[in-house]
Amino acid sequence: MPSVNLKATEPHTSQITISERDSDQGGNLMSAHRLLQIALAVFGAACLLIYPLAIVWPSGWAWHAGAPYESQYFMMIVGVYATLGVFLLNASRNPQAHRSLIWFTVWSSVVHGGIMAVQSMPAEHCGHLLGDVPALFLFAIVLGGLLVWSEKGHAKPLGASVAL
Repeated sequence: MPSVNLKATEPHTSQITISERDSDQGGNLMSAHRLLQIALAVFGAACLLIYPLAIVWPSGWAWHAGAPYESQYFMMIVGVYATLGVFLLNASRNPQAHRSLIWFTVWSSVVHGGIMAVQSMPAEHCGHLLGDVPALFLFAIVLGGLLVWSEKGHAKPLGASVAL
């Protein structure tokens, strides 16, 4: 992982340097492992924001009319995704130790997004095709891709948790 050095040069400025010896061989300044950590933290935080998103943009995140708290189903989804968000934030500290959670997030997002895409076809739900449906596919593509990329060069097989 690259080391980042922060040096104060003047009272309100700073200089960030990244050691060349710590960068990836391909000239990338950020490793796949570090990008995976960032993605897990961002997606974990996004899972914690489902309720506020439903308030701000109900046509893209809520599947019912009225306030989010008026739907028992939606509150259950909020609880499940908030829990997943906390676990993804925890996994961001050491992704390799949480590979099965990451693969669960990838495949459950594909399944959930696929089902929701079909259910979004009626006109009253088409806003989801621009909201939570692509968000789930984005979760799956980014987390799955970064996990595979971060494991390149490591002699760890993906294991039975990925086999279909």
